[in-house]
Amino acid sequence: MLDDRDRRILDMLQKNAGISVTDLAERVALSVSACSRRIQRLEESGHIARRIIVLDRERMGVPTTVFALVKTAHHSDEWTEAFRRIISDIPEIVEAHRLTGNHDYILKIVLPRVEHYDVIYKQIVRKLELFDVSASISMEELKHGMAIPVGYAR
Repeated sequence: MLDDRDRRILDMLQKNAGISVTDLAERVALSVSACSRRIQRLEESGHIARRIIVLDRERMGVPTTVFALVKTAHHSDEWTEAFRRIISDIPEIVEAHRLTGNHDYILKIVLPRVEHYDVIYKQIVRKLELFDVSASISMEELKHGMAIPVGYAR
């Protein structure tokens, strides 16, 4: 069971995984050793899945975001697994979700420029049959973050 300190630790770490244990301990009113033990426990329990570094997309040369909505006529486990393997091998596809509703999947694709979307599209359709793909270009990012709410954590 998590308490409020655990939740504050999780919230602070997900916003800045590079924060020192000393600074974190001070902010949550714990000793350094107690804070370190809590972090270790949160890692062992799976509350902390991994620690990552978020890169600046402009500096990395991929400032453009395209969302591709995919429809397929195939819904077998084999087709889905093949689709999963294909998109996993394309680093520009940074997120993929299976959906309810009118589309089967949505892909978030980061690109150096809009024209590069065709390269990604061809990488997929050369290997797998799709019923329909429609793409939308993000004009402006209104909110971006990796942080998730910690208040629901058990």
